[in-house]
Amino acid sequence: MSMTLEDTRVLAQSIRDEVGKAIVGQEETVEHLLIALISRGHVLLEGPPGTAKTFMAQCFSRAIGLDFGRIQFTPDLLPGDILGSNLFNFQTSQFTLTHGPIFCELLLADEINRTPPKTQAALLEAMQERRVTLDGETHALSDNFMVVATQNPIENQGVYPLPEAQLDRFAFKLIVPYPTPEEEARIVERFAKNSGPPRAEDFGVTQVGDAARIKAAQDAVNEVTLAPEIVEYTVSLVRATRDNPEIASGASPRAAVLLANAARARAALHGRNYVIPDDVKALATGALRHRLLLSPAAEIEGRQIEDLVADLIEQTEAPR
Repeated sequence: MSMTLEDTRVLAQSIRDEVGKAIVGQEETVEHLLIALISRGHVLLEGPPGTAKTFMAQCFSRAIGLDFGRIQFTPDLLPGDILGSNLFNFQTSQFTLTHGPIFCELLLADEINRTPPKTQAALLEAMQERRVTLDGETHALSDNFMVVATQNPIENQGVYPLPEAQLDRFAFKLIVPYPTPEEEARIVERFAKNSGPPRAEDFGVTQVGDAARIKAAQDAVNEVTLAPEIVEYTVSLVRATRDNPEIASGASPRAAVLLANAARARAALHGRNYVIPDDVKALATGALRHRLLLSPAAEIEGRQIEDLVADLIEQTEAPR
């Protein structure tokens, strides 16, 4: 199956429309989810409880039509609960592989920072190489494998900070804030009609994609031109994070690669077969905020990562 860039744009709009049937606002978050899906990236959603992070992921999964799996991360969760294990079958006297919930296409890692780092690390190989290793044997995951993780802010009780290596696997970290008063009124009006937890199907969210169409859309993005000057601009922006005295730890080369790929996907979703600097600028905050550590002096001054990224975008010369 093949798709054109126009087909990809139309599919993305259909997915937005379906998610919008249930989710009020959050257009930018849904846009980033789409870009990550098309560029084969992973997304970390952070926000206080009750801001529809999990429900948004469920609606998104239903609309794109990929095989869905969910893991509720808890302090007692073990790596085997994620990956699976080899169990001995006494009838056949052989070990049988029991797949864990990670064997899916879209994995919702719910409240990922409520489990210790040892269990969090079980996702590292899967997110980077789309495979897992069990008892020395490698098992491939789907080419469409994508992790959408949710976490509560670090100020909340009972959370474990994600290791830097784990954070670096996410293409984007998106902040899901409280809604505006107008949006909250629409939420109450929409969701108060039904008792019990919300379900995507109750709001008419239907499947408009499938694995074949998503794969074709990902392949179509290869037609998007990434000019040398855009590559140079992206690299300059990422490298600037390592030279800023207010940043103790800057972004890795992986960040530059993921940002460039995401910019190509954004261009495709906006009907272009070429990347412009605005594509990189629009995605830079989500792609960099979780990869940067403030210096002690910047922390004392109350500086915010988002403000620093905005300054770097302003200071880095963009191609014309």
